[in-house]
Amino acid sequence: MSGSAPQVWIAASNGRDMIRSDAIVIACLDGGGRVTAQLRDDARATVTLVDGSVGEHPPADFHRQLLRAVAELADSSGAQLVRPVRDDRGWHWVTEPL
Repeated sequence: MSGSAPQVWIAASNGRDMIRSDAIVIACLDGGGRVTAQLRDDARATVTLVDGSVGEHPPADFHRQLLRAVAELADSSGAQLVRPVRDDRGWHWVTEPL
């Protein structure tokens, strides 16, 4: 990320892992309800952001919703966090200042 662009971080649903959005080259939602992000590095590391294999699966476009949320934060000021939440409405992404 450049020094002038805001940093957008993405938290995994496990509450422990966070990655910078500019490190992601591929976001996928598999048939088992798992959202993964492949990182931009030589090892092609993959991070699980949401493991929807237990309980309710995320919506079919959940990975696209993540990309939309990150794109909308491109004009924000300061560091932002995007995290997945599962509540009585189902799965959705929440954004907040970091």
